Amino acid sequence: MAEDEQCATDGMMASWSPLERAAVDALDEPALVVEAYTVRVANAAARALLGTGIEGRDVRLAIRHPQALERILAHRSAEVDVTGIGEIGRSWRLVIRRLDDRSALVRMIDRTQAVSAEKMRVDFVANASHELRTPLSTILGYAETLAEEGDIPSDLRHSFGRTIRDEAARMLRIIEDLMSLSRIEADRFLAPNESVALSEVVQSAVANASTSRRGVACDIAVDLPDRLPPVRGDRAQLLQVFDNLLSNAIRYGCDGSEARIDVAGRADGRSVTVTVTDHGSGISREHLPRVTERFYRVDAARSRESGGTGLGLAIVKHIVERHRGSLDIKSTVGVGTSVSVSLPVAG
Repeated sequence: MAEDEQCATDGMMASWSPLERAAVDALDEPALVVEAYTVRVANAAARALLGTGIEGRDVRLAIRHPQALERILAHRSAEVDVTGIGEIGRSWRLVIRRLDDRSALVRMIDRTQAVSAEKMRVDFVANASHELRTPLSTILGYAETLAEEGDIPSDLRHSFGRTIRDEAARMLRIIEDLMSLSRIEADRFLAPNESVALSEVVQSAVANASTSRRGVACDIAVDLPDRLPPVRGDRAQLLQVFDNLLSNAIRYGCDGSEARIDVAGRADGRSVTVTVTDHGSGISREHLPRVTERFYRVDAARSRESGGTGLGLAIVKHIVERHRGSLDIKSTVGVGTSVSVSLPVAG
């Protein structure tokens, strides 16, 4: 930078009073004042995002985003949504306010979570619509055939009727799971206040699984300490957690002739952990981060054939979060999958 340009910059920096600088520093989001092409003032959040030495430097070196720079250097009030400043994939709303003909205040509002939530909402609506449309189309097709074709063999009529019944039941399961998710999310900020004996909940879930296996040959081995401390929770929701985990373990881990599911518990004084382990085909590493997403399926065809809605682990995740607990899923292809739920001990 030439000597006269450096002096001009120093003059601009010096012209800001401590009160004016304090006003910019008081903003929680990254904020900077740009005069001509120079960053005149940057608050702590902006320096942390764009670099500690950005004050007095060319703004084009700090913000390398053509659309953002076009609006900033116009020195006119505007708002623009951009992605990628400071970090790939991070979304910002730049709120630019004109100060005079040569300068503007730029506030950077982080919208990453809002954008992600909106994408999840759009994806959820699309997935839910698809999941409901598929069985509904089957039901309509078979129902129209039964209504319009009078001369249908009895065995075919019975087959159509069974298909309609099964697809309607599938739709009902999806709707019930969606309603369950909605109720869980509505209560997510309300901490449960019951004292729950987790060993009793697990034993009830094992009994439920034993009566609903529909001929699947699968042993459930339970290893729980005699005296697990109680946890603070909602008994009905915790039963739903272990019902879902055991249902998944049976669905995907009981293919072999000597299939077994292990349920083990332990306590460390601060929390109680229960782990459900199957010895099935396992889940490959790339799928693990997404298995708790709504309607995400590792094997969509197999899940639908076995009656899965694609919402079971999403429900588990939300219930565990409401209970201020943690969920850990480990899996090895060809070995099996372990899902551990840890919950705080009741105080």
